[in-house]
Amino acid sequence: MIKNSKNTIYDVAEKAGVSRQTVSRVLNNRQDVSDETRKRVKGIMAELNYQPNAVAQSLSRQKSFLLGVVTVGLKFFGPSRTLSGITSKAEELGYGLLLKELASSNSTDVMPLLQWFKSHQVDGIIWAAPEIEDNRFWLKDILPLIDIPIIFLTMEEQNNVSIVTTDNYNGAKAATEYFIQHGRKNIAHITGPLDWWESRQRKIGWETVLSETGVQVTDRMWSEGNWSSKSGKTAFLDLMNKYPEMDAILVGNDQMALGIFQSALEIGKKIPQEISVIGFDDIPESEFFTPSLSTVNPNQEELGKVAVTELITQIEQKLEEKIGNEPKYIMIQPELIIRKSS
Repeated sequence: MIKNSKNTIYDVAEKAGVSRQTVSRVLNNRQDVSDETRKRVKGIMAELNYQPNAVAQSLSRQKSFLLGVVTVGLKFFGPSRTLSGITSKAEELGYGLLLKELASSNSTDVMPLLQWFKSHQVDGIIWAAPEIEDNRFWLKDILPLIDIPIIFLTMEEQNNVSIVTTDNYNGAKAATEYFIQHGRKNIAHITGPLDWWESRQRKIGWETVLSETGVQVTDRMWSEGNWSSKSGKTAFLDLMNKYPEMDAILVGNDQMALGIFQSALEIGKKIPQEISVIGFDDIPESEFFTPSLSTVNPNQEELGKVAVTELITQIEQKLEEKIGNEPKYIMIQPELIIRKSS
């Protein structure tokens, strides 16, 4: 095998017996090349150890093949799983990533960050930090100033903004309906922090099902946690005090459910015989809880993959100046996973 790293596209074309334009079409995955020619050109590239010049490619295509990603809380399972989906899909489609992790979900000083991405010539941006309180107020004023396609994850629908999100509302509805179908009558809820849009959607889904079945939802039927196992334990004990007849609990995430399991064991409440439990997130450890935890899988990896696909579509439409590049609101459907806790 020839190891000369200075071989050019002209060397590949000459040895393959094709034009430079044909080699370029192969590099760009164009469809107007026969399978036989494509296979021969790729074989010559490997033989010559030819590596295309990324800078030259980006200049010729008016693309850097870089995506910016803004995230927060990568130590937590949800954001890390979403990033995994983003990474795998970007790699599959030939894009690299520039990652920025916000110090806080409530960060609103976004202009320097957006300018940094623009100075590094990213083709588009995925804003993967969740919507919390008013951390989206800047969209109206700042977004029109940034001429870069941006996809937002996990937020409420807004005009002129492209969003990909999990359908938290229907995920909570499915879990609550399951409780009712299996004879549970006093269904409580432990929410995540209610300044999070996701938490509010899950709470509304739970409330909707109960209201549709004639149950009047009152404050004694729910308690707020902060995503941690400790807060799950505290919220569970609060519910035991004010809603002792509860026979099922929808929990805002699996980590808070773990706190319930410990506390229920301490006070002698049996799961699922006396209290049925369903969590949210489907963390890898959930099936190893005792008993194994039923949960709602929000398909966060798929969320990341869909965001990349949609962003690249918008990038290409922008380059081609196509009409109809309208903002989209895409909802990823979650999956109810039933195990022994329910």
